[in-house]
Amino acid sequence: MSPLEDAVAGAFAAGGVLGGAAEAFRPREGQTAMALAVARTIDTGGALVVEAGTGVGKTYAYLVPALLSGERVLVSTATKTLQDQLFGRDLPRLLEALALPRRLALLKGRASYLCLHRLEQARQGGAGGDRTVAATLARIELWAQATRSGDLAELPGLDERSPAIPLATSTRENCLGSGCPRFRGCHVHQARREALAADVVVVNHHLFFADLAVRESGMAELLPSVRVAVFDEAHQLNETGVQFLGQQLGTGQLLDFTRDLLATGLQLARGLVDWQQLAAGCERAARDLRLAAGGGSAGGRLRWSGEAPEGIAPAAWQQALGEVAQALERAAEGLGTVSEIAPDFARLQERAATLAGRARRFAGACAPGAVRWAEAGLQLRLVESPLDIAQTVRSRLLHRPADAAPAAPAGQGDAAWQDEAPWQDADAAAPAPPPEDDRRAWIFTSATLGDDAKLSWFTGPCGLDDAQVLRVGSPFDYPAQAALWLPRALPKPADPGHPAAVAALAGDAARRLGGRTMVLTTTLRALRAIGEALQRRFDGDPALEVLVQGQWPKRRLVERFREGAGPGRPGCLLVASASFWEGVDVPGAALQLVVIDKLPFPPPGDPLVEARSQRLELEGRSAFADYFIPEAAVALKQGAGRLIRSEDDRGVLVVCDTRLAGMGYGRRLLAALPPMHRLADAAAFDAALDALAAGQGPRASGTG
Repeated sequence: MSPLEDAVAGAFAAGGVLGGAAEAFRPREGQTAMALAVARTIDTGGALVVEAGTGVGKTYAYLVPALLSGERVLVSTATKTLQDQLFGRDLPRLLEALALPRRLALLKGRASYLCLHRLEQARQGGAGGDRTVAATLARIELWAQATRSGDLAELPGLDERSPAIPLATSTRENCLGSGCPRFRGCHVHQARREALAADVVVVNHHLFFADLAVRESGMAELLPSVRVAVFDEAHQLNETGVQFLGQQLGTGQLLDFTRDLLATGLQLARGLVDWQQLAAGCERAARDLRLAAGGGSAGGRLRWSGEAPEGIAPAAWQQALGEVAQALERAAEGLGTVSEIAPDFARLQERAATLAGRARRFAGACAPGAVRWAEAGLQLRLVESPLDIAQTVRSRLLHRPADAAPAAPAGQGDAAWQDEAPWQDADAAAPAPPPEDDRRAWIFTSATLGDDAKLSWFTGPCGLDDAQVLRVGSPFDYPAQAALWLPRALPKPADPGHPAAVAALAGDAARRLGGRTMVLTTTLRALRAIGEALQRRFDGDPALEVLVQGQWPKRRLVERFREGAGPGRPGCLLVASASFWEGVDVPGAALQLVVIDKLPFPPPGDPLVEARSQRLELEGRSAFADYFIPEAAVALKQGAGRLIRSEDDRGVLVVCDTRLAGMGYGRRLLAALPPMHRLADAAAFDAALDALAAGQGPRASGTG
């Protein structure tokens, strides 16, 4: 073994230094195997993909070799919450245990940091007359006098959904950069300076891809100096990446620009330009574009393969897009007459020109190799996206030859094409390739990365087909700790009575357990139907409280659910969808039953899903076998992963979809789940619930 591998093996051995970094640390074969694989990859360079089951301890398995290597390290996580945990808890503990003097830095997106200039503008502008917003801004202003980092996560009690936050933070579009009058004290600039000087930098996937797409000043400078990069919760990389490596234009963006245009114009150059007229023109154009899209339901994606999204008259659509572009161009012209008065006007002029260019781009044809759609709800969002991040990873991260990029549209130069479709390589703007002897190590890890030996669900879309793959199983004793029941008497998933049957099953079981139940749904429609049915049933019941996603903030829902039943408090039944399928950690007796309503197949009518399916069919492959089933397997495994979070947990998983037992592909999906023991019938399920209610494990007579 290499010196690094020796050091890593010693750290994870019984009596090693990690005993002082983690409570109740004990050597785990899987954790040590992963750590040694990471160490070898750091020594030799290249890409390593590790699927590490729940309980392996993957965080320490990648951090210890990365820290002991002495190399500069970038760690990217899925969420800002995980960032804070790494930066505030895991890394300091390890550095102390390993006795290593390494400088740490936490880097988030602009929207996480206080912008002193915009806060000042908002306070001077009266916050639009909203007393609640004004009160929140006053709290932020008081906190601003003491904070060093400017990270709004440090402000206690600040609701992350508060409308005051956009008024006190900047975006790439409205940031004034070095021309800002408060640039000397800029928290974003300070955070980036600290990141460039640190040994270990913690970012998140959203920031990574957002910065990579526009090559602002973060990753473009940071990445070339980093030799070890780790992507935790890597299963989110592809979907996160395609959000940022494409093109977007929304009525929300247009209205934000309009508000900034009017407020800045009246504050800094009143009377020099007819700001009211320019703002009214932009606002009217945005409203007419939304009206042209019709009354689509919130979040609904409209296919868009021709001149206009489906169901929208092309002539009216093209006219509306043209009016948006013209209104923005008039605004840019007016801003140009006062651009020398203040940097705010120059930046607004750039925003107007950029948004106008995007409107004209969406009036043209979709880029080859991309898919386009419109999301019509209370606001309208136009999206053009690559199908995956494979080309970006190969060419910009691994520096391998990528597929030839399509030529720029007629009339646009390289710079314009780079801005409009940044997932494609523009040679003039691309970062310099690494030297020939570059041995950078890329580590990608998650608890769920696929259902085959090659982890192709993850490696294919991420351009990592040649990466080394390691699968480390969970140390939990699933046959003893957990049971799986597949009820066969339920209506079929497409039956209108299915949600009511799921609600009845979950309600009966939750009553017997005194709560401790989480219902995961595959659609928001099912979420509403099941949630409403359960809330009606237990309305006023002192023994059971039904929590439904969307009715409280996610953090508050999870905190209440973790509390469970207590003195004078009812037990909890949580009904949730979407983000609750992963990243929710409720160890202990607070969660002992997870009910999944249906198999989580991708929605077949979604334009991105359709485009990916069509590409596979053109390649002669089966979209169902190579896309729909792996997607469902990964999502099912993530949902099931909510149940057992520690060696002491006990519980039952119920999947209320008869296809899992009755269809041939069900065997493949079952194989993706942890090896829980099967309950043969309803009587065995009842016995398992009784055992859990009595504080025992779920195993009972009649298991299969």
